[in-house]
Amino acid sequence: MFAGLGVSSFLAWKSIRRGNKGTLALTIMIIALIFVNLVFLPSIISGVVVTFDAQSIDFDVGNLVIEPREGSRYIDGVDGLQKKLEQIPGITGTSPRIAAGVTYFYRGRNAASTLYGINPEDERSVTRIADHMIAGEFLSNGDTDAIIIGTILAGTEGVAEGGLPSLEGVGVGDSVDVAYPNGATRTYRVKGIFETQSFGVDTAAFVTTREMSQVLGLDDQASAILVKTAVNGREEEYKTEILSYGVQEDVLTFREKSGGFVEQAIQSFNIINAISTLVSLIIAIVVVFIVIFINTVNRRRQIGILKAIGIDQQIIINSYVLQVLFITAIGALVGIVLNAGVTAYLTAYPLVFPGGPVYPEVEASAILRSIASLFGVSVVAGYIPAWRIAREDILTAIRG
Repeated sequence: MFAGLGVSSFLAWKSIRRGNKGTLALTIMIIALIFVNLVFLPSIISGVVVTFDAQSIDFDVGNLVIEPREGSRYIDGVDGLQKKLEQIPGITGTSPRIAAGVTYFYRGRNAASTLYGINPEDERSVTRIADHMIAGEFLSNGDTDAIIIGTILAGTEGVAEGGLPSLEGVGVGDSVDVAYPNGATRTYRVKGIFETQSFGVDTAAFVTTREMSQVLGLDDQASAILVKTAVNGREEEYKTEILSYGVQEDVLTFREKSGGFVEQAIQSFNIINAISTLVSLIIAIVVVFIVIFINTVNRRRQIGILKAIGIDQQIIINSYVLQVLFITAIGALVGIVLNAGVTAYLTAYPLVFPGGPVYPEVEASAILRSIASLFGVSVVAGYIPAWRIAREDILTAIRG
C-alpha cells in the first residue's frame, strides 16, 4: 500500500514540476478566490448578528426587558421591583422607562415618534446612549424642562429623512414643543443630541422620569424595565433566575423583544450564502475537472506506457488525485492569507449597515467547513477524468 502511495507521489510531483507553471498558478489562484468567497459571506453574516445584538443590548433594550403583564399598561411598584432585580447575582443595572407616542413641533414642522422618560443615572448603568452624545449633554436627574433628541429626529435643515420622523434642523439650545397622548403640551429646551446608529433609538427622544410622570399622572410606574447583565449570551439563564424570584411581569430577552427581526435577516442572508456557496463549489469542480482532464489527455501516451511496464491503474489515478490535493492545499493556504487581508481591511474600514458598522467575524468552523468542501469537490472532480483515461486499453492509450 505504502509502496504504491510512494510511486503515486513520485508521479504526481514529476507531473507538477514538468507542467505549465502559468496554468498551475492560475488554478491555485482560482481555488484561493473560491475559498475567500466561501468564507467571506458567512463572516459578514456573523458580523451582522454581532452588530445587531450589540445595538439591541447597548442602546435599545439591554440584555433583558421586563414589560407589564397581560392586560396592564404599566408596571406598578417599580422601585420595589428594581431592588428585587438588583439583588440577583450577575445583574449589574436596571433602568425603568416610560414610553409614549408623541408629536414634536419645531418652527412649523412636526414629527410623530416615541418619547421616553428615564432616570438618567439608572439609564447610564444599562445603556451607552450617554456615551454617544454628538452635541450638548446627557440628561441629569433634576432636569424637568430639558430633552435630548436622536440625530435622525433632530434632522438637518432642509433635508428630509426619507420618511423617517425628522424636525429638519433642531440644535442644542432650541425649544421643542411636545404634544402628549393625554392632550398635554410641554415646551422643552434641547439639552443634547445623540447618535447611536440604531434607527429605533435615533428617531426617539428622552426626558426625565420625573417630568414624564408628572405630565402623564403616573406614580412609581413604568412601561418597561431594562436589565443589564454582567455577561452577554446567558440571557435565558438570567430570565429563568428572574422568574424564580417571583417576578410576575413578562420577562423577555433582547432577541425575543426584537420579534425575530434578526432571525429573519439571518435566514435571508443564509439563502444568499447557500446560493453563493453552491456556485463557488460548481466553479471549483469545473476548474479542477478541466485542468486534470487536459492534463490526462495530453499524457495519454505516457499513461499507456506506464501501464505497459506494469504500473497499476489505481496508482496512476492516485497520482492525479494527489496533484489535486496539492493544488487545493496551496490554494486554500493562499485563500487564508487573502481572507486575512480582506478581514483586516474591513476591520479598519467596516461596511456600514442600517444597524451600524459591520465587522467580519471569521469563525474557525467556517474555515474548516470551506476547506473540507474544497477538498471534497476537488478530489471528485480530479478523480473522474483520471479514472476515465487510466482505464483505457494500453494500445489505445499509447497510440493517443
